[in-house]
Amino acid sequence: MRAVKTEASLRPVELQIAWLRRGLKQPGGKLPLFDEMGQKVSGQTVSACIAKGWAEPWFDNPLKPDWMVCKLTRRGRRVAATGELGSPIHADNSVSNAYFL
Repeated sequence: MRAVKTEASLRPVELQIAWLRRGLKQPGGKLPLFDEMGQKVSGQTVSACIAKGWAEPWFDNPLKPDWMVCKLTRRGRRVAATGELGSPIHADNSVSNAYFL
């Protein structure tokens, strides 16, 4: 049986957003290998972000070939900046009248 992707499965979780946001301040959007506590970033987090198109492998790490060095994609930058998949949504979920001119 094939799993169906739901809208919820496509949304970033807080851990993913936090990791992606750290790439916003790095040259080229490089994503860190370690978290703020010095622990290696979970391979599950890295793989999920790559699968969703928010991160991409950048180059091989010659010292640790099993560690994947990644960078933000354009979509990843948007997710990191807004915490969501698309543009920021108005708090009241209203639609601007500009769309109805």
